[in-house]
Amino acid sequence: MQRARRPSGVLVLALSLLLALVAALPGAAPAEAGQTPLRAADPSVLRVGGTYVAVQSTGNGIDVRQASSTAGLATAPARRIWTDVRNLGEVWAPEIVRDGGRYHVYFTAGRGAAHRMYAISSASPDSGYTAETKLALPDDKWAIDGTLFTFGGQRWFVWSGWAGDTNVEQNLYIARMSTPTTPTGARYVISQPREPWERVVGNPYINESPEAIKDPNGQLHVVYSANGSWSDRYCLADLRLRAGGDPTHVWDWYKSNGCLFGSHRDAMMSGWDPTLRVDGPGHHSFVLLDGDIATSPPAGPTFPLMFHAVPKGTPYSWENRYWYTGGFCWWGGTTYRRANVPGANTDTGWSLKFFE
Repeated sequence: MQRARRPSGVLVLALSLLLALVAALPGAAPAEAGQTPLRAADPSVLRVGGTYVAVQSTGNGIDVRQASSTAGLATAPARRIWTDVRNLGEVWAPEIVRDGGRYHVYFTAGRGAAHRMYAISSASPDSGYTAETKLALPDDKWAIDGTLFTFGGQRWFVWSGWAGDTNVEQNLYIARMSTPTTPTGARYVISQPREPWERVVGNPYINESPEAIKDPNGQLHVVYSANGSWSDRYCLADLRLRAGGDPTHVWDWYKSNGCLFGSHRDAMMSGWDPTLRVDGPGHHSFVLLDGDIATSPPAGPTFPLMFHAVPKGTPYSWENRYWYTGGFCWWGGTTYRRANVPGANTDTGWSLKFFE
C-alpha cells in the first residue's frame, strides 16, 4: 500500500504561513484543541458567521446550543426545539444543515426495527421549527444518521441502513433529493462493512454516521464511522468518489485501507497513527461555514472537527462519551486500493488527517 506523501521542511513552513494567512481571512475558522466537556454523543455543528450552532438529542427531544467557539458549546444554554409528543420512540443523532435559507434538522426516531428518518425546519436555528416530517426514503427500511448535502448541482441524502428487515449489517446508502425533504428515485449502496479492519467488532457490522465534504480537487468524500459504537474499536474511515464519478455507482467509490482516526494501531491505514488521549473516536462533524460542503477548506490549514469519544483510562460505554474539539486537514497523494472488483483497483488523491 502506498504511503501518503510526507511534507518537506520547506513545505511545513509554507503550510504554517498559509495557516496563519487563512486564519486571518474573513470566514476562516482556526481549529481548537482539547476536550469540549459535554457528556454527549453524535455532535452536529455548523458555523454561521461567528456563531457555532450545535444540535443534540436529549431524552425525548432535540436541543440547540449556540456559542462563539466550539469549546463554548459545552456551557452554552440548551434550548429545546422539538419534543417527541407523538411518542415515536428513541431519538438519535440529529444533524443540522442549511438549505434555501432555512435550517433543517434530520434525526432518527423509532423503536427496534421501526427506526426511520425525520426532519424539521425553521428560518431560525433555535426556534420556530415545524412539526416532524417522515422522510419517504426508498424501500422504507430501518434508517439512521441521515444528512443532506449538495454536490454537482444536485441535492443528495446519505444515511446508514439495513438492506432488508433484519439487523445483519449497516450499510451506507445515497439517494437524490428534489427538495430538502423529498427523496426521488432509488437508494444506492455506497459502502458495506466488508473489510477486515471494519469487522473487528460486529453483531451487527457497522458503517454509520456519514458526513460529506469536498476535497481541494473538488472530489466528494463521505467520512463515516466503522465498527461497533459500543466498543473502543469505533473509528473514522473515508470513501472518496473518483474524479468525474457517479455518486450512485458503488464502484466509483474508493475506501481508505483502514481507519484514519482510531485508537488501535492494528486497524489504522498505513501512515496513520492511533489516538493518544481518547478511545473510539467516531460520529464526527466537519465544522463548515453554513454547513455547506462548497465551503470545504483548502489544502494546508487545519480546520475544526467535532467528534465523540471516551477519555483513555475510562471504561468504554455509551454513557462515558464526550464531545471533543479536534482538527482535520487534507493529505495528498494517497492511494486507496481494493481487490477483485470491477474497474480500476487503485485511486490516488486527497485523504484526510485527523487530530485530537
